[in-house]
Order: sequence, then structure tokens, then C-alpha cells
Amino acid sequence: MLCASGRLLAARAETSLFAPPGGRGPALRFPRRELHFPGQLNPPLWDSLTGRLTRHNASPHRRVILKWGRMQPAVGRGLAGSELRLRKSRCGSRAARSVGRDGAIQATARSPKPPRRSSRRFEEVGRQALLALVTLLSFATRFHRLDQPPHVCWDETHFGKMGSYYINRTFFFDVHPPLGKMLIGLAGYLSGYDGTFLFQKPGDKYEHHSYMGMRGFCAFLGSWLVPFAYLIVLDLSKSLPAALLTAALLIFDTGCLTLSQYILLDPILMFFIMAAMLSMVKYNSYANRPFSAPWWFWLILTGISLTGALGVKFVGLFIILQVGLNTIADLWHLFGDLSLSLVTVGKHLMARILCLIVLPLVLYMAIFAVHIMVLNKSGPGDGFFSSAFQARLSGNNLHNASIPEHLAYGSVITVKNLRMAIGYLHSHRHLYPEGFGARQQQVTTYLHKDYNNLWIIKKYNTDSDPLDPSFPVEFVRHGDIIRLEHKETARNLHSHYHEAPLTRKHYQVTGYGINGTGDSNDFWRIEVVNRKFGNRIKVLRSRIRLIHLVTGCVLGSSGKILPKWGWEQLEVTCTPYLKQTLNSIWNVEDHINPKLPNISLDVLQPTFPEILLESHMVMIWGNNGLKPKDNDFTSKPWHWPINYQGLRFSGANDTDFRVYLLGNPVIWWLNLVSIALYLISRSIIAIAMQRGAQLSTKVEELTRVLLQGGGQVLLGWMLHYFPFFLMGRILYFHHYFPAMLFSSMLTGILWDTLLRLFAGGLASSSLAKSVHATGILILILGTAYSFYLFHPLAYGMVGPLAQDPKSPMAGLRWLESWEF
Repeated sequence: MLCASGRLLAARAETSLFAPPGGRGPALRFPRRELHFPGQLNPPLWDSLTGRLTRHNASPHRRVILKWGRMQPAVGRGLAGSELRLRKSRCGSRAARSVGRDGAIQATARSPKPPRRSSRRFEEVGRQALLALVTLLSFATRFHRLDQPPHVCWDETHFGKMGSYYINRTFFFDVHPPLGKMLIGLAGYLSGYDGTFLFQKPGDKYEHHSYMGMRGFCAFLGSWLVPFAYLIVLDLSKSLPAALLTAALLIFDTGCLTLSQYILLDPILMFFIMAAMLSMVKYNSYANRPFSAPWWFWLILTGISLTGALGVKFVGLFIILQVGLNTIADLWHLFGDLSLSLVTVGKHLMARILCLIVLPLVLYMAIFAVHIMVLNKSGPGDGFFSSAFQARLSGNNLHNASIPEHLAYGSVITVKNLRMAIGYLHSHRHLYPEGFGARQQQVTTYLHKDYNNLWIIKKYNTDSDPLDPSFPVEFVRHGDIIRLEHKETARNLHSHYHEAPLTRKHYQVTGYGINGTGDSNDFWRIEVVNRKFGNRIKVLRSRIRLIHLVTGCVLGSSGKILPKWGWEQLEVTCTPYLKQTLNSIWNVEDHINPKLPNISLDVLQPTFPEILLESHMVMIWGNNGLKPKDNDFTSKPWHWPINYQGLRFSGANDTDFRVYLLGNPVIWWLNLVSIALYLISRSIIAIAMQRGAQLSTKVEELTRVLLQGGGQVLLGWMLHYFPFFLMGRILYFHHYFPAMLFSSMLTGILWDTLLRLFAGGLASSSLAKSVHATGILILILGTAYSFYLFHPLAYGMVGPLAQDPKSPMAGLRWLESWEF
């Protein structure tokens, strides 16, 4: 009992079983007795937020009642903690009445009536039935009219063609990792597609070619997004209505439906992102059973899913970041749990290193090993890679080739830039247009093998033919002054003081002269990097620089893409800055000289680590080089959440079968409003907690769901959206859809929680349940009706455009930027 002097603080601990955070360690039994502490000291209390014993700065004039018992599990973690209540107490009688009342309440809470086994079984059957219904609706909407239209749509041009390359084992280059294209190719192969369709341009008829296997595979993976989101929200919120609302938002979204029905990487990427998120949430839910079989299963599945996401697109790095942040927070909590030994904490750390770092890395490298092993024939991607890499490709002119080892005058050569994805020194008969330096023949770099890449190396001061049998062989040496004559046009590689077309303060490089006759601006000094003057120049191995004799500039490529007048090839300049960079370093690749003996190139083939490193360098450089072209349907990140502009998948006029990628505006704008409401709600809760507001148990539980479950999916939305503002590459509307999945899950959690909070203020419990159920039902029916209105966008439209009153979409073009 508390004396009036206020010098002693009594804490009554009731007899109960207490489980440490996460259920880790043995339960502790506290005896029913009075614990007295000096008035100057504060008793050690279990802090349910930090998960450790702390000393709260309670006034000696306050009575602290500790009610030990198992709490509701926190979101994503099975935590048991304490509930603290601080009340001012004047004297014995009031304290006794308070203690008696609290004891009665706790006694009632300790002995709830157990639910009947039949009711639990019925509830579980209901949950499984709802999951089955959600999954069935998802598959039905995605597979409906999957064969329409029977022609190539939008990016099927790229990814269908790449699937064909895998079937034909033809090497190609893409800016994304290979897993998605490999799976598309495998689906086509297993479904009878022979890899002969060209996928040249959108609108090409498939005719007798089997394309349904590839579309069906993408639709299959896209259909799983809905049940995955349902299970994630169900686990985070413990609420069936929230999970059902989330499922409805994704089932009835026209954008997610459209992306899932075509041969694209997006449904494959989103499948692995959602699988990783679900696995992470599931293994968090088994935190009270660490190292159990289910815990290991979901942890390993998280690592596998992370590999899949990164193996399809580099956007998978965002979900890796989210899982990484969750893991760091989890380990930090475990480290602060004093009931765990450091050995146990070390085991947790090693488990996560093995499953979330080592396993994904091994699987990721295995994906590239299969990719390299399957694509062993020369193809359109050869020029993006080094000469040594090309030597391993069957059909490439460097494969099993024998060429002269040292460069000699009169040799026909190709000169390749050492920076990834720059290509070969190239020229063609087209001239630079007016206003871009001197109107002379264009010199560029080109990524593909071409006859216009061939040059003849000659002495600068003679026009005699070095291949004349009467002349002895004369090798090119480090420091020699040479002239490069373009084989097809007989013009010399030339530079002068005119400014380069795109790069300021660099000089223009052109083709000049007639039949090899030009002027002193055609002379170049050839230097081998880190070699002495007089050394011979080796083909493929020597790294050379070409220094212009008159201006002193160095031949290089800026990597900038020329406009249409330059055939969208890359700019070649002569830079006056002599600092060595890969842009200005070249090597001789092809080498034809009948007067010289040949050597085999087998010794040049790279190892797997070298191939892996080179592949990623090329992909990163290729991603950075993706710039918008004329008539591209590009967009900006701020356009995406507001559904500002869609993307035409097929058709352009009233006679075409038209498919238009656009999110269901009712769903997307509801998601946008929900994000704003969530931020406002979170701010209000933070202010209330800071002011010490007392919340009821039910409100506290709902607040925990909103903060922790909603916070988890809000973090996913932010990580999958905001990084695009920092990207310099070309962006499209479809890049937002992974973030849209997270915003839909946030909407489900938010509205379910808000409706429960609103209904909780009503006097009648039956009325409260009716209000909550009615609110959820209105939201679901509203999204279903909006899908009924906008479903032609996904399933296809034929006839008048939306501007025509006779169009089925008349009146539904709510924004002028929508082009259906």
C-alpha cells in the first residue's frame, strides 16, 4: 500500500506466465507478492516497445501496476510484453479499490471461454474458401481472352524475340538480367513454339506460330499477385475484410490485368517481388519459433524470391533493400534481447547471411552460367562485348579463328572501343548536316558487325600499296604516324578545329579526301598504353590511343547518341583532354593481311568471373544509355500515381483492335487518397502518443496494425517509387506497377482500420459490425463497377474512339491526357 508520505512505491506482480519477446527462451513465473522499492528509485519495468527491462521515471507519488500477460502479437512478430498503467493514488482505500477492480478485470481476462473446436474449424474452412475464391477470380480475369489480339503488342517485340533467341541459342544483348527472358523462352519451348517467328514490329500477325504458351506463362505468374497480396495483408492486419479489399483492388485493376496478359517481364518481376514480400512477412510471423521447419522454409524462400526479382530486372534491388532493412531491424532487436545468449544471436546472424546473401548470390551466378551456356552462337549482341568474349561464340569471325598476331601496314582492320557498349569505329557515305561542323562524311561508332567498320592502315607519307608482293612486310610500331583509310568510301579518318556535333569543346571527326588523298589533318600517331616506343602492336591485346598530329587531341567516343541524321549511332570526337579513359582507348580486333602468318585466338577466351563482370558492366552502361526517342510514349514519375497518361499497347484508330494500358482510375485515385490519409493518421497518432493520450486496448491494437503493418507496405511503396526520380534513363508508365501493388495493400489496411475505429465509437456492437461490413462492401462493389466500365481498355476495343458519342467508352475519358 502507498503511504501518504510518498516515499515508497509498491508494485503488485500477479502470478502469470511471461514469455520473453518473440517467444524466445523459457517462460518465467512470477509469484503473487508485493515488491517494495525505495521512493528515490524506479522499479525495473518491461518495456514492450524496446523489449527490455528499463527504469521508468515514475513519480514516487504514483502507483505502478504491472499486468503481466501475453499480448496480441505485434505485426510481423510474435511479441509478448507488459501493459503499464500509471494512476495517481491518494491513500489506502482508493488504492485498494483500484487494485481490487484491476484484479477482477485481470482474473476475467485470464480465464476466457475457449472457442469451440467446431467454430474454429468452420472459421478455418471459411478462410480457405475465401482464398480459393480470390485466386479463382484472379486467374479467371487474367486468362479471359488471352489469345486476343493475335498479333504482337508493344514490348512483345523485344521479349518474345529474346525468348526465340534462347530457343535458337543465339547470343543477344539486353539491359536486364536474363532470368525473365530465359523463363519466357522455356515456356515457349515447352508449349511447342519453334523460335522462328521474327517479332519484327507491333501488329505482326502470329498466324500459325504458337504464342499462347508464352502469354499463358506470364498470365499464370501475374494471376498469383492477387492471392499473394491477400495473404500479406491478412498476416499484417489479421483482418479478412482488409485482405478481401486488397484482393478486390488488384483483381479489378485494368492496368495489372493488361500487364499480366502479354509476353512481358513485368508480371514475372512482380511475381518475385510479391513472393519475397510474402515470404519475409511469413518468416517474421514465426519469430516465436526460430529455427523451426516453417521458419527455415520461409527464410530460404525469401532468398530464392530475391534472386528471382533481381534476375529479372535490376528493379529487384528495391525489394532486396526492403528485406535488408527488415533484417537489420530484426537482428538489432535480437541483439538487445538480454534473455538471448550471444551464441544464439550469432546463429540468427549466420542463418540470415546464408539464406539472404549467400544463397541468392549462388543462385544469381547460376542463372548467368545457364545463360552463357545456352547462348553459345553468334548473334546481334556480339558487338556490345569485348573481342575476347566474342571469341567463345560459335559463328563469330573470332571463334576458333587464326589471325596475324602483329599489326602491319596494308592490313584491313576493325578498331573497337574498350568502353563497354561503345562499339566499332565506323563511317558511311552520309554527311554531317548544316550547322554541325564541317559538312564532311560522318564518323561514328556502331555496335554491330558491318562492312563500314573496316579500315586500311597506311603510312602517312606514301600512297604505295603495302600488300604489293615486291614490298617487304613492315610492322606498325608504337609511336608511328599513320593514316586510316575507310575501306568502303576511300576517305581518311580526319579531324580539325570545328566543334563536335554534340559535345562542346571537343573537335569534330570526319571522313575526308578522295581515294585516300587528303591533307595533314589525316595524320595520327598510334601509341600503345604503357609501352615503349618501337614495340610492335599486337592484335586484340594491345591497348592503343590515336593522337591527332595537328591539334594534339585524342580520338574517342562520348557515348552520346546522335539524332536521326546520324542513324542513332554514337558520337565520335577528338578530345583535347589527354587524360586516359576507356572512351579514348581502342584495340584492333579483326586483322586481314595475306602476307602474315596466323595464330589461334583460343587463348583469349575469358573465365566465368570475367564474363560475369563484363556482362554487368555492359548492362549498367546500356541502362544509362537508354534515352527517349521520337514518338516514344515516355512519362515522368509524378505522372504515375495520378494515372495521368496511359500507354498504347495495340491499335491507333477505329479499325484497329485497341488495347490501352491504364490503371482503373477509381482504384488508383483511391490509393492516392489513402496514402495521404495514412500520413495524416500517422501524424495524429504520433501527436497523441507524445501527449500521453490513454487508448483503449482495442484502439491500441488497431493503431499498432496501422503503424506497423501499414508502415511496412508504405516503405515498400516508397522504395519502389521514389528512386525513379533519380534515374536519368528513359521511363515508362509500367515502371510504377510494383509500387502500385504496395499502395493497394496500404489502402486495404487503412480503410479496414479506419472503419473499425469509426464503428468502435458506436454504442451497439451489432451496429458497429454492420457499419464496418457495409463500408468494406461499398468499396469492393465500387471497384467492381468501375472495372465493368473500364474493362474494354484491357480486353480490347473496336469501333469509334472515346470522343465519338457512339463509342462504348464515351464519357469515360475523364482526363484529356488519356488517349483511348
